[in-house]
Amino acid sequence: MALQASLDPTAIDAGCCSIGGLAAPASRAGTGADPRAYVVVGDDGTARLDAVVETLDCPSCVPSIEGVLGRLDGMLAARVNAGQRRIHLEWDPARIDLDRILGALDGLGHRIAAYDAARLGGREVDEVGRGLLRALAVAGFAFANVMLVSVAVWAGLAQDMGPGTRAFLHWVSALIALPAIVYAGRPFFGSALAALRSGTTNMDVPIAIGVSLATGMSLLETTRNGPHVFFDAALGLLFFLLIGRFLDRSLRGRAFAAAQNLLALRAVSAVVIGRDRRTEVRAIDAVRPGDLVAVAVGETVPVDGRVAAGRSDVDAALVTGESLPQPVAPGTVVHAGTVNLTAPIEVETAAAGSGTLLAEIAAMMDRAGQAKARYVRLADRISRIYAPVIHALALAAFAGWMALGGADWRHALMISVAVLIVTCPCALGLAVPAVQVGAVGRLLKRGAYVKSGDALERLARADTVVFDKTGTLTLGRPRLEGIDDADCVGDSGEVLAVAAALARRSTHPLARALAAAAGDGPAADDVREEPGCGLEAVLSGVRVRLGRRDWVGGATAATPHAGPEIWLRRGDAPAVRLRFVDAPRPDAAEVVAGLQARGLRVVLLSGDRRAVVDDLADRIGIDERRAECLPGDKIAVLERLAAEGRRVAMVGDGLNDAPALAAAFVSLSPATAADVSQTAADLVFRGDSLAPVLEALDVARRADMLVRQNVGLALAYNLVAVPLAVAGLVTPLIAAVVMSASSLAVTGNALRVQRGR
Repeated sequence: MALQASLDPTAIDAGCCSIGGLAAPASRAGTGADPRAYVVVGDDGTARLDAVVETLDCPSCVPSIEGVLGRLDGMLAARVNAGQRRIHLEWDPARIDLDRILGALDGLGHRIAAYDAARLGGREVDEVGRGLLRALAVAGFAFANVMLVSVAVWAGLAQDMGPGTRAFLHWVSALIALPAIVYAGRPFFGSALAALRSGTTNMDVPIAIGVSLATGMSLLETTRNGPHVFFDAALGLLFFLLIGRFLDRSLRGRAFAAAQNLLALRAVSAVVIGRDRRTEVRAIDAVRPGDLVAVAVGETVPVDGRVAAGRSDVDAALVTGESLPQPVAPGTVVHAGTVNLTAPIEVETAAAGSGTLLAEIAAMMDRAGQAKARYVRLADRISRIYAPVIHALALAAFAGWMALGGADWRHALMISVAVLIVTCPCALGLAVPAVQVGAVGRLLKRGAYVKSGDALERLARADTVVFDKTGTLTLGRPRLEGIDDADCVGDSGEVLAVAAALARRSTHPLARALAAAAGDGPAADDVREEPGCGLEAVLSGVRVRLGRRDWVGGATAATPHAGPEIWLRRGDAPAVRLRFVDAPRPDAAEVVAGLQARGLRVVLLSGDRRAVVDDLADRIGIDERRAECLPGDKIAVLERLAAEGRRVAMVGDGLNDAPALAAAFVSLSPATAADVSQTAADLVFRGDSLAPVLEALDVARRADMLVRQNVGLALAYNLVAVPLAVAGLVTPLIAAVVMSASSLAVTGNALRVQRGR
């Protein structure tokens, strides 16, 4: 059952992880869209709600949400997709009501709003991203200034700085650091508090504790005129962590825009023809199977069905992925989302609304997008282990030094703080984003735009590349290839001039290609266009037809042509065939050979005719190909490859490719693709060249190697630094410096991704 209520985007408020307003959760009253309006009750009595958790910023929040909701009596399912910030709830209304569920989420600091892809925009996502950027700027500015003061203190320690001067500089550091820590640290403080209130922990808890203890001890030392303060350590922690969080957020900030773009193609009403031939406009959900629907020229077909009356051409890219219009006549099947181009038609409805192929494509995309949640499960498992281990280690260091080391509580606490700081996951947090940013920047210069945060990681692991044909391996722009048997009716120039005179009166892509090949010239007068057939006119007293072979009267024994064709006939003279070709991209064969040389399996899937697909595959060197594929067929092929253990990189551009792009292990799309395909793809490349696909693969593999190196560096740093911190050989200040050094080492290594071929 589809959700029909509309959504006010302002209904999504900030919660524990919100950065835009950085405010505490507000009450649900007066927030606009009431989630109760979106609850769907199934035939079995189970209540369901699909919602957006806009306050979800990190995978570590997922276990706490699912755990707390899962423990509620009557809760049947609570599944969270961190990548799309989606939550799916199922419950038994007889045992629990929605207010209790929302109350549990409020207790975690999270606010939800019902998911409606037709209305949902990116305003909240943008505002949260801007808030993160503001917090990052504040932390960076304060960190730089406090470090300048700290350098003066360090120099003074070696040159007998007076206690009065040192105290003054410490107070200067405090005045700079305290407001900055309060402002920039709220993402971590809010998330940590919400987790603790719910009886759970996440990766923000040790961060918040470390920052709070370092700041509190520094303020205490400042008031006591002590020799050491650690404001720079607290600010350094926040600065580097905010960098990682901002990069992650910016790379996946548009994760749930695909459904919105796709549903924008859906008609909201239809013109229904009654038995008395009177027409009425109905909402699309009120159209029933068997209703006769009128579709005017230029309108989108609102339903699935068969043409009952009229002949026309339709843009059927939704089903076939082909850019050329398809002729339709009585009995031809048409689908919702296709566009009627040349003449009015009447369609007998077979399915409308959620039963159409367009709705099924949207559903396939949503299911495929939800399946990608497996890429964040590892982070969920790590977050469950990381925080308790760090807490236990810091507590053990504190207790050990108090009980066995004979230290006072202040010294033991400083060792504990040093352990929390030195184990801060900055280097680990930057290991992936630092490489991603360098790789994304390099690909951007080569004409490729990476949209998904883990796209390069998945592309590096791909072992199979599946290509669409039209607009992907080819340019998607037909051009005149030649004229057959022109000598039977005159020279080729004369044939082209006559054909172009008619073609200049049409907007059909082949007619435009023909007119472009002929250049400037006169257009014929009184040209009649027969929808789905071609053009007809009288030139110098002779009837001339330009169009389909069967309508023109072309030779039935003509040699089959792998590409598009139209025929020209003047009077009783033999018909002449004009052959067109959709040329492959200039480097298609080279890129395919390069992929195969790198050990990848290359497959061609297309909705076009078998002869056309075979011709192109033979020309560019692809042995494995499949023609006449519908969207569901492509999904089935991808699922079969996945069942064989293959990791598929899908490259496609058509609207019909959008579900396959979303379902693939990783996906790429040219910038000329349909908007929904670009949105579903993980990487978009520009220009007429396929080289960015090969470049992206090489950069992804290099980035994967550097990520592994960075993780190794970060782990090595922890293996060395943690024992030293537990042994009391590392102060919080040194811990912050070492932590920063490890982050710089990781970042420096990541920059190598921008060098080399």
